[in-house]
Amino acid sequence: MSIITKSGDDGKTSLYSGERVYKDDLRVEAYGTLDELNAWIGECRNHLANPVDKENLLEIQKNLFRCMGQLATKKGTFAKAITQKDVDNITELVYSLEKNLHLKGFIIPGGNPVSAKLDICRTVARRAERKIIALSRKENIAPELLSYVNRLSDFLFVLARKEENKT
Repeated sequence: MSIITKSGDDGKTSLYSGERVYKDDLRVEAYGTLDELNAWIGECRNHLANPVDKENLLEIQKNLFRCMGQLATKKGTFAKAITQKDVDNITELVYSLEKNLHLKGFIIPGGNPVSAKLDICRTVARRAERKIIALSRKENIAPELLSYVNRLSDFLFVLARKEENKT
């Protein structure tokens, strides 16, 4: 079976919940940006030495698939939606990493190759958040999803700083 369906040749795609929308629909833009972020996080994971950090990023990648599924579901509810527990877990990761950092002032990205990649992830996460917020002004988006994506950019920021402190 081929991945070519030709069903998108007219500029439309199917949402998880079955509706056909244009590929530049805000909803598609939002989950497409999360897909881009997921790919960048996969790149970062390959450059991290710490197995706990690698595992945390893998868990985040799995959660991003849940976020994308949730955003691609217009009718009904997505069974594996992001929960407050997911938000609490990533919040705790940020707090845990912050304990060992002494942040003051602005940070110029690119302290080392790994932190530079993590900063790219952070900026893509922020872009995804902006797209999700734009969508939320037109349609109902779960507040937990918004919080998770917001917290994710914080996590990527502190993980990048941790990587810079190693050099």
